[in-house]
Amino acid sequence: MDCLGLFILLMLQCFQWTTAPAAEEVSWTYTGLVGQSEWSQYFPDCGGTSQSPVDVVTTQTKYDPSLIPLTPLGYSQHGNKPFTMYNNGHTAVIELPDWMGLGGLPWLFTAVQMHLHWGSGGPSHGGGEHTINGLSADAELHVVHYNSELYPNMSTAMTQSDGLAVLGVLIVTGEETNPAFNNILNYLSRIRHADQKVSIPAFDIQSLLPKDLGRYYRYNGSLTTPPCYQSVMWTLFNERIQISKAQLLKMETILYSSKANDPDRMLLQDNYRATQPINHRVAFASFSAESGKELSSGEVTAIVIGVMCGCVGLAVIIRFIVKTIRSTSSWDVLPSNRPPPMNEGAREREREKTRHGSEPDI
Repeated sequence: MDCLGLFILLMLQCFQWTTAPAAEEVSWTYTGLVGQSEWSQYFPDCGGTSQSPVDVVTTQTKYDPSLIPLTPLGYSQHGNKPFTMYNNGHTAVIELPDWMGLGGLPWLFTAVQMHLHWGSGGPSHGGGEHTINGLSADAELHVVHYNSELYPNMSTAMTQSDGLAVLGVLIVTGEETNPAFNNILNYLSRIRHADQKVSIPAFDIQSLLPKDLGRYYRYNGSLTTPPCYQSVMWTLFNERIQISKAQLLKMETILYSSKANDPDRMLLQDNYRATQPINHRVAFASFSAESGKELSSGEVTAIVIGVMCGCVGLAVIIRFIVKTIRSTSSWDVLPSNRPPPMNEGAREREREKTRHGSEPDI
């Protein structure tokens, strides 16, 4: 190769380096120049046909009786070693020990980390990523696992179609405080800025999950953040977890996406991706429509009142029947003023007496 050819080759290589930065070097955000609508320009998988999150339309789900309840392995046996929590500029991440895992799936999956997504407007303003019948939750918890039967680590597994399993927990707000979430929220003030890290006391991870691990939706999707690899077996629980309004407010207002030495502070808010087309995919349900139907508080109240009214009505009927029986029994034992029945001889004497009584007196 002559000098001119070598020079041209080097120039082309330099041009590629300067004009096509590696995807991992791109600083993405949820809005702005590299916001979620532009992710696919820098991370091709983000424009794929099996992206997450999705809207689960319950009338379009398919019941799959083979979907058994999930089995958290070691979630409650956290030991004394503290967890590490850090602010990566996009969310708060809690690293999980590798002896935690997940059963009830085709392979054994090892826990890696969990993180949260939230909004900015308080209750009923969105913040969760998945939706059910178009309704969004106020926040969402993701617990991430990798397929440790087939792959040696998270980095290798995340690029494979069967590499990851993520639990999705929808979070809504109410009046009562959820003590389990305080294990995370109480320490957010120590990682207010991006790249800050803190050790927190270990706690029962299963306390963050719904009590019913048998009712859920299952579909194949992707990471909800760049690089959006389509490698996730999603499990979205039907039961929602409740936290208080104060807890949600702390989640939405205490962290910054900017670093401590940045001149402009930027609150870390609205860190959720919009729902993506489900396309050719089918969302499976572990429960049938009848068994999975949820009752509203009004429906529950109506049922309770109906049962109470039915019990009262039944009691009145029983009381009336008992009273009637007692009255009849009392009438049967009352003394009778009717003369006792006469035999045939007595009847003849009575007739004879009547005939003589009709003649005039002498």
